[in-house]
Amino acid sequence: MADSSVSFLLDKLTSLLQEEVNLQRGVREDVQHIKYELERHKAIIRVADSLEDKDPELKAWVKRVRDVAHDMEDAIDEFNLRLVDQHGQGNNSSFHNFFSTLRARHTIASNIQGIKSRVDIISQGRPTLPGIGSGSSQRLSTRLDSQGDALLLEEADLVGIDKPKKQLSDLLFNDEAGRAVIPIYGMGGLGKTTLAKQVYDDPKVKKRFRIHAWVNLSQSFKLEELLKDLVQQLHNVIGKPAPEAVGQMKSDNLKELIKSLLQRSRYLIVLDDVWHVKVWDSIKLALPNNNRGSRVMLTTRKKDIALYSCAEMGKDFNLEFLPEEEAWYLFCKKTFQGNPCPPHLEEVCRNILKMCGGLPLAIVAIGGALATRGRANIEEWQMVCRSFGSEIEGNDKLEDMKKVLSLSFNELPYYLKSCLLYLSIFPEFHAIEHMRLIRLWIAEGFVNGEDGRTLEEVADSYLKELLDRNLLQVVAKTSDGRMKTCRMHDLIREIVNLKAKDQNLATIAKDQDIIWPDKVRRLSIINTLYNVQQNRTAFQLRSLLMFALSDSLEHFSLRALCSTGYKLLRVLDLQDAPLEVFPAEIVSLYLLKYLSLKNTKVKSIPGSIKKLQQLETLDLKHSCVTELPVEIVELQRLRHLLVYRYEIESYAYFHSRHGFKVAAPIGLMQSLQKLCFVEADHALMIELGKLTQLRRLGIRKLRQQDGAALCSSIEKMINLRSLSITAIEDDEIIDIHNISRPPQYLQQLYLGGRLDKFPHWISSLKNLVRVFLKWSRLKEDPLVHLQDLPNLRHLEFLQVYVGETLHFKANGFPSLKVLGLDDLDGLKSMTVEEGAMPGLKKLIIQRCNLFKQVPLGIEHLIKLKTIEFFDMPEELITALRPSGGEDYWRVQHVPAVYSSYWRDGGWDVYSLETLGDRESDSSRGTAMRNLEICTLWKV
Repeated sequence: MADSSVSFLLDKLTSLLQEEVNLQRGVREDVQHIKYELERHKAIIRVADSLEDKDPELKAWVKRVRDVAHDMEDAIDEFNLRLVDQHGQGNNSSFHNFFSTLRARHTIASNIQGIKSRVDIISQGRPTLPGIGSGSSQRLSTRLDSQGDALLLEEADLVGIDKPKKQLSDLLFNDEAGRAVIPIYGMGGLGKTTLAKQVYDDPKVKKRFRIHAWVNLSQSFKLEELLKDLVQQLHNVIGKPAPEAVGQMKSDNLKELIKSLLQRSRYLIVLDDVWHVKVWDSIKLALPNNNRGSRVMLTTRKKDIALYSCAEMGKDFNLEFLPEEEAWYLFCKKTFQGNPCPPHLEEVCRNILKMCGGLPLAIVAIGGALATRGRANIEEWQMVCRSFGSEIEGNDKLEDMKKVLSLSFNELPYYLKSCLLYLSIFPEFHAIEHMRLIRLWIAEGFVNGEDGRTLEEVADSYLKELLDRNLLQVVAKTSDGRMKTCRMHDLIREIVNLKAKDQNLATIAKDQDIIWPDKVRRLSIINTLYNVQQNRTAFQLRSLLMFALSDSLEHFSLRALCSTGYKLLRVLDLQDAPLEVFPAEIVSLYLLKYLSLKNTKVKSIPGSIKKLQQLETLDLKHSCVTELPVEIVELQRLRHLLVYRYEIESYAYFHSRHGFKVAAPIGLMQSLQKLCFVEADHALMIELGKLTQLRRLGIRKLRQQDGAALCSSIEKMINLRSLSITAIEDDEIIDIHNISRPPQYLQQLYLGGRLDKFPHWISSLKNLVRVFLKWSRLKEDPLVHLQDLPNLRHLEFLQVYVGETLHFKANGFPSLKVLGLDDLDGLKSMTVEEGAMPGLKKLIIQRCNLFKQVPLGIEHLIKLKTIEFFDMPEELITALRPSGGEDYWRVQHVPAVYSSYWRDGGWDVYSLETLGDRESDSSRGTAMRNLEICTLWKV
């Protein structure tokens, strides 16, 4: 962590020395001296993190370096802030300006002299460590780009999970009519949650338990919030909006409500990570024993909780450590990427593995750390073995495993440690968005520039490394296989939180009382502002983030929250905050790099936002902003401009997505990498050609006459990865045919509007992974142009083709995983040749009123996991009934087949077994009810 502070400061010192800043005599030399001394210290700082736990003097020295780096950074930023502030006041008095500048120069001179003296003292006490500067230390900065791409993840290949998964499923499916409790217990890191999730997500389990919910707990849970979450989940499944009164209900009323929702159904409730017996005692009264075969699964580290919870009815499930051979297989898979262990390393590797004690989390964490080491030098591997042996001496297995995981943290390259510690700012169980994290890392200064790569690409490689090392877990993926959200395992989180707190990386203000540190530079506020408002610690904030606030922010004030300690903010993340008005104080945060007002109700952005000249990310997604001021183009450093929201009720409709208007020469913003979703006009289409750094572009309300100008601009966007174009109306032609040199790295393409013919250039884009075509109304078969794309994983059609048949030919669509067909009015039949779409996992067909025959050849799609029909003809559904349906044999290999109908503001969902019950099901007794929107067009 000290390394990132020093590196960030060195960049600032370099800029200060290069700029034509008129410093007082001697100050420039002092700055140069401080820079030189800190550069000398960088090598030792980079390896100190792995040694300081055993060396209190080294730890104290590193802390002094970190503190002086922070103070020097503050001095520079306060100096720059005074100059900017003075310039921004618009005071034309040269006399006033002269004395304001003189005061700023005098202040920084005084601060730097004091810091120089401290740096000299630190240098005199500089410790000597063996190997600094030698080749052995350089391995810390080596990244293996050849490791498997962890951002393109297939289903987890989990070692040893098949047997316990079957055993657990058998307990769920047995004939016991009463509500049975199945607690999974074992120490942290065994994979209890992973096992429970594998079972919970199994289509057969979802089919049996139509009412289901997953509840995350923690050591510091709040019962009322837990019960409210459960109420909301159950209403989503049942298909009714939760009563508004739920927000004010007390625990007893919430329990009664939950009980009434579950009373008549067979349900499955999962309680993940139960820490106290009182948790089960508090919740069990809300879970009725209704003699319908309901089940409750819970995970816990404690055997007494497991036995207590299933004492009345149920069976405990003890998840055991991996046997030796399964542990060895997992170790080799993670350490040597599935290859055999080199013979000369086998003895030392088996000794290392023995210290992991069969704990999967420890095995994959250590394997990830060892995977980066060279395999020629056995001495390095023996050093790791010896370091483990010196740590693991006691009889407390959990503490020993924490030490193993802590050692895997210490083995991280210096540039990853700050990035991983930063995750402590997010609440427990929070699913961290991939791109949000990358932009935050960059704004915080954790990402080092590399030739030929953007900062975002470097940060992406950092995230990939943490995933490869199994220090992060994927929570959700996009339909084309990329990671969408992630989080840390709870055991790793415990270690990271302790280290982050020890280094004062960030202060976490939850609703319970906290002990405030002497200095607060990063502040994460969770649930309420109350504790912060009561605090009297002096802030010098660089980052402020808020999560799940229950307070009203109607009169939100940074000054009221933290006095004057907010002026140097670089990061302000107010995502999801109950905010309706743009806080005026924001425009005085001249150093701000990252501003998010995502999911707020803010309606307008002032022209004075132009003052934020350092701003790199402006995230207004799902806010109420529909127009940006012309001054926005003065933000020359802005890299990500994200302004849009969408509304989908049942099915997608043409005007469901809203972008923003801007009447300004947007071509001036040449740092832009992401621009979504801007409303088109002719001048803007020409201006876009100047934005050659764009990676993602979204355009709304395109007119046919502007297509030629857009095509010319797109040809200049050689870095484009994602392109979305929607016409002004659904019958407006999108004229984008005249692209002779399309962006070859394009991965995602979304077109909404009429196409008079299929754009020929699409077929040449070999990197496309996702294609969505909507309202195209093509007369020619689009499959002909798309079937040979080698990497296409997700294809969606909505009113795209007026023909009567779709023919998927053998060997076509070799990588396709998801296929969606919606509202193809003329479509009567579909044929799938053997060998077509060999990897298809999900098929969605909806609103095709003439489509009355089961797709011929669908039986060839042996990888299919799910088929979903939405409002399809009765003849098709009848043919699929297990009892008497003439085409049931074609889909009997598919684990989950559903037919859904939009009724009364929600989906009635029937499984394959209940398809025939719909006519007589006036009470919806056999239907699942789901208010969640089909994901077809939510991109």
